[in-house]
Amino acid sequence: MPRAYDTPIDYGLAAEDYGAYRQGFPNAFFHRLQGLGVGLAGQRLLDLGTGTGLLAREFARRGCLVTGVDFSARLLDVAITANAGEVVRPSYLRLRAEATRLPAASFDIVSAGTAWHLFNRPAAAREARRLLLPGGRLVIAHLDWHTAPGTIAHATLRLMERYGPGDPSPSTFLYPAWTDDLIAAGFTAWDVFAFTTTLTYTPRAWRGRVRASQRGAPAMTPADLDKFDASLGRMLSRHYPGPTLEIEHRVFALIAA
Repeated sequence: MPRAYDTPIDYGLAAEDYGAYRQGFPNAFFHRLQGLGVGLAGQRLLDLGTGTGLLAREFARRGCLVTGVDFSARLLDVAITANAGEVVRPSYLRLRAEATRLPAASFDIVSAGTAWHLFNRPAAAREARRLLLPGGRLVIAHLDWHTAPGTIAHATLRLMERYGPGDPSPSTFLYPAWTDDLIAAGFTAWDVFAFTTTLTYTPRAWRGRVRASQRGAPAMTPADLDKFDASLGRMLSRHYPGPTLEIEHRVFALIAA
C-alpha cells in the first residue's frame, strides 16, 4: 500500500484558503496538555509540519518559545504574515520534519498538529527523539472532521468522491501502530486523550476549509476543484440553509516521553 510520504501532499496549493479558513485546536485541548506539563510558559517548543502556524501561534500565546518548521514556502509565507498581529511570535524555518538539521537536545517539546500521518513516521520519530532534551516530550495531535453518517462532513466527503481520488493516507487515528515507531525511536511511555468538539463555519468558510483539505486543492485538478466547490455550494444551500454550520470534529493527542 502506498504511504502518504511516498507521494508528498502539497498543501501550498491551498495556502490562501488554508490561512483564511482552517481553524485551530480548541482551548480545551491546550488545557489538557498543560495538565500533562506540555505547553507551559518558557518551554522551548518545535512544531513539525507547522503549515500556516496555527498550532505554533497558540503555543506562543501561552508563553512557549516556539519554532515552526515546514517544507512548503507558500504555507510559511502565510504563517509569517499571520505573525503580524501577535505579541509573541513564533519563528519559522523551511525544513523537513524528518531531518531538520537543528542542534540535538534543543527542545523541551516537539509537536506535530494534524501532520504526523504525512511524515515518514519512523524517521520523524527518530528526529524528534534527537531534538528533545532529557525528559522532553513529543506531542502528536490531530483535529479532524467527525464524518458519521448524517453529518455535514459525511455529505461533503461523499460529494468529494465524485471529483477527486479517494483518501490517499491511512486513518489519522491509528495510534497503536504509531507507538511501534516511537518505541523504535527510544520513546518508552505515553499518554493519550481524545474528545469531540463543534466548530462553527459560515457556508463560505466551510467551502474554503474543504478546499484546503487533503482531498481538496492538493488532490484535485483546478477544474475539478471549481466544479466540486460549486456543487458543494449548491448542496449547502439546498440541504443546510442558514448563516452558520455546526461541524463536529474529533480531537486526538498522543504525548510520548
